[in-house]
Amino acid sequence: MSAVRLSIGGLRSFYGYGLGNTAYLRVGPTNERDVAAKLRSSVSSWPGNQKVATLFTAFIALLAITWYAWKTKASKKGKLPLPPGPRGFPLLGYLPFLDSDIRHQFTKLSQTHGPIMKLWLGTKLCVVVSSPSLARQVLKDNDAIFANHDVPESALALYDGSGLLWSPYGPHWRMLRKVFVREMMSNTTLDAYYVFRRQEVHQMLADVYAMIGTQINLGELAFITSLNIITSMLWGETLNGEERRKVGVEFQKAMDEIIELYGKPNISEFFPSLARFDLHGVVREIKKTSVWLDQIFDSVIDQHMKMDSEEGDRREGNKDLLHFLVQLTKRGELTLTNVKAMLLDVVIGGTDTTSTTVEWTMTEIIRHPKILKKIQEELVEVVGLSNLVEETHLPKLRYLEAVLKEAQRLHPAAPLLSPHKPSQSCAIGGYMIPKDTKVMINVWAIHRDPEVWNNPLEFQPERFLGDFGKWDFRGNDFRYLPFGSGRRICAAIPIAEKMLTFILASLLHSFDWRLPEGTKLDVSDKFSLVLKKAVPLVAIPTSRLSKPELYL
Repeated sequence: MSAVRLSIGGLRSFYGYGLGNTAYLRVGPTNERDVAAKLRSSVSSWPGNQKVATLFTAFIALLAITWYAWKTKASKKGKLPLPPGPRGFPLLGYLPFLDSDIRHQFTKLSQTHGPIMKLWLGTKLCVVVSSPSLARQVLKDNDAIFANHDVPESALALYDGSGLLWSPYGPHWRMLRKVFVREMMSNTTLDAYYVFRRQEVHQMLADVYAMIGTQINLGELAFITSLNIITSMLWGETLNGEERRKVGVEFQKAMDEIIELYGKPNISEFFPSLARFDLHGVVREIKKTSVWLDQIFDSVIDQHMKMDSEEGDRREGNKDLLHFLVQLTKRGELTLTNVKAMLLDVVIGGTDTTSTTVEWTMTEIIRHPKILKKIQEELVEVVGLSNLVEETHLPKLRYLEAVLKEAQRLHPAAPLLSPHKPSQSCAIGGYMIPKDTKVMINVWAIHRDPEVWNNPLEFQPERFLGDFGKWDFRGNDFRYLPFGSGRRICAAIPIAEKMLTFILASLLHSFDWRLPEGTKLDVSDKFSLVLKKAVPLVAIPTSRLSKPELYL
């Protein structure tokens, strides 16, 4: 019960009888009509004018209503609102207004609605974060809450999304990451597999030398090289001769299709009740791709199981990642579907994003001849024209590393990262982010924010030469997040750093590059989960090294 204290003082003479200086009216947590009825009953028993009693009743009822409204407002005062955002249609939300390139659209909308905004897309609540400070709150301050990814239907349809990329945060994911980091990303393993990286990079140089004066698709070249490096670490096999390019191109086509389907708009994402109808055919298409992948994965898994059964613990030499995954299946800790999902995630992460980054970096270098000259001067000083680039040279190539970082700033491989999903409601930037909201970090906007970067649209590698140590790839500075940050940061950063710099340094040291005559450099992109060039980079090489035998 609540008490409304009514000070009526001088009204005593007006009503013609004494009530004392104060009256108390006891009212419970009922509605206004209950309050008014009690007042009417109480006041009607008073002697005097009935009209005056009615007026007094109305006055007290109004006072009680005002108090009730204030109390209700006060009780809601502690609840945070949702972020601001553009309006949409009933039921459909903002879906009818979405562009094909939401990266640009989100960036423009954030200039109106602020660095954190919401969009209702069908029944799905989406929040877009576009500032370093808010990205820090999501990826570091509340890292455990946002450790899950919002998994697309296409990923669930491909090996149940049970690999390292899409698995929910928990024991299964931690076990996969632990195995991957320990068996593939440790310094010991990386050092042991240097011979394979060196062999594949030298094979790449031999392939290019055999095509001197002809047009070369640099993205395809980088993909095939990185594919062979990754598969040698995954299951110990690489491709040679004509098979190298043929299978590499098929793999690249499959990876491109999967990436496109991962990022393709799907009505099932926004209206989950329609998922079983697969209206956009996304699930159907990705299952077609999985048939080809299954043939490859089944072959290498069967081979490893047979090998492990025959050799047991006597197996010597480098034990690739698949060996350890197979052991986990024998112990019942993983299924074959889990193993295939893991292999797929590593292949995609180690090839598609690597080749895309190499292609964008080479595009910017060819676009800026002065920068190309500086890189090659550094390479001559560190390596010399009588030698091939080795991984021991890479830490000394400071300018090339700055160029690579600047290319990843302007052209981040994952412009919106992989969407996160909070496991519980959480406050970010003074707003409430409900549980299961789709949260996107607009890295593309952060990397081009004029409040963060001077002349953000210009390609200036020198910006990364000042305080060199802080601009690493490990997500410690939230102004620069090419690989993400927090628990779900890319687990393959150690090998990615080595592969990217090794491939780029070798291509730029061993060859000069020019565009085919009559062509212009196209810098347009096409948006998906991975930011690719709209038109592949094709260039013509000319040898630079002093001795032809270095290429053989």
